Amino acid sequence: MIPAPSFPVALLLALLLGAGSVFSFAPFDLFPLAWLTLAGLFWLLGSVSRARAAAAIGFAFGLGWFGLGTSWVYVSLSMFGGLPPPIAAVATVLFCAVLALYPAAAAGLYVRWRQGKANAVTDALLFAALWVLAEWVRGWLFTGFPWLALGYSQTSPSPLAGYAPLTGVLGVSFASACLAALLVSFARTRSLRALGLAVALLAAGQGLAGIAWTQPFGAPIKVALLQGNVPQDLKWRPEKLSDSLRIYGALMREHPATLTVLPETAIPTFLSQLPRPYLESLLEHAQAQQGDVLFGIAAGDGENYANAAVSIGHSPTQLYYKSHLVPFGEFVPPGFGWFLDMMQIPMSSFTPGPDRQPPMEIAGQKIAINICYEDVFGGEIIRALPQATILVNLSNTAWFGDSLAQPQHLQIARMRALETGRPMLRATNTGMTAVVGADGKVQAVLPPFTRDALVAEVQGFAGSTPYVRWGNWAIIAAMLLLLAGVRLAQRRTGGAHS
Repeated sequence: MIPAPSFPVALLLALLLGAGSVFSFAPFDLFPLAWLTLAGLFWLLGSVSRARAAAAIGFAFGLGWFGLGTSWVYVSLSMFGGLPPPIAAVATVLFCAVLALYPAAAAGLYVRWRQGKANAVTDALLFAALWVLAEWVRGWLFTGFPWLALGYSQTSPSPLAGYAPLTGVLGVSFASACLAALLVSFARTRSLRALGLAVALLAAGQGLAGIAWTQPFGAPIKVALLQGNVPQDLKWRPEKLSDSLRIYGALMREHPATLTVLPETAIPTFLSQLPRPYLESLLEHAQAQQGDVLFGIAAGDGENYANAAVSIGHSPTQLYYKSHLVPFGEFVPPGFGWFLDMMQIPMSSFTPGPDRQPPMEIAGQKIAINICYEDVFGGEIIRALPQATILVNLSNTAWFGDSLAQPQHLQIARMRALETGRPMLRATNTGMTAVVGADGKVQAVLPPFTRDALVAEVQGFAGSTPYVRWGNWAIIAAMLLLLAGVRLAQRRTGGAHS
């Protein structure tokens, strides 16, 4: 075995391993790298005996992971949020440091509770369970930020993607973390049990990928997903409203479809202030296609307004109000008004919509709407299922410029399609506008930062995957039971040891 590094070297290696993990996610898609970098973290934890030292190593890993993986936060704060670069840099580092506390907690608890080389497989399961529970807490504490959950790196062609319809992204994270730890356990102890379990994890995932959990429903519909590529720094200027109306009006007329989808707040004004002739033109276009136009806009007045999606046309008019708002971008957390005063974000005090809203009924399909950041929360997406047959996401990732945010967001949408067995349609302002099939594979995508429409035939799907039925609670219950079993075994043998 490689000799254990000194503690300072271990911290540096953990930082580099965390940063390297980012390359397992989109747009790089080197999915096996996630197993290797997490295996490196597990190996480093084997070189320390104190939980505090382990937490420091986990923190360094998380700082590298989120520091590179969510570097787009700086772009949002400085380039479009109006913060001076030094303040934006400090805010970004603090944000990443908070996120790094979660892998730090998982690492610290693992070293505190592990049983040692004689129980290599048990320790691998313990490490993976703690990793998943840390990701789960990160997904809801302080409104949640589950971005870059380990499982997102394992979309197709990873063999572990097959677990997504059963357990959701958290179960894929468990399989990934378990595989990483088992590889190290085998290298340390030559345990054939550890090697066999690692092979079984890969084989089972590959086998599960061949199961069709849902079935086609109704006739395919023709969709047009519009990408206006309106610059974020110009979009909200009152004098530029006519440009946005003209751009989307032209794209719509040039690409007729049964369902036309415009991005989040594509029309930068209040619904009540939208020029009536323009609204009538949208209605006339939709009815001429025997279809509907779905567009993002703010609904309400200057004091109480929601981030909304509105459908008009052949079907009755329907509205969806975004329920999971983005801190600082769409609402002000208590005590942080001073921070928002430093920024230049228009419409930053939205009112959230209801948690449960019925799917829109359009062209014989039931469309579940989610707006921008909402598709990061798989447990919330399934609230509209199994009724919904198609998922539609309206986004405006122009806030993050030409960064990792866009391909990462598309990969998250792919995971939602896998979990639900439903196609996911994404209409974005600057990218990545895409059609994702019910198998989680991208069927078509527009190049980012181009002005165009993506036209495709989309098939709705019905039925329920196990994840739709159970949500995240099945995998969380399994993780808690696993932890309880490990702790019970430790008490019977006299406590944890290394």
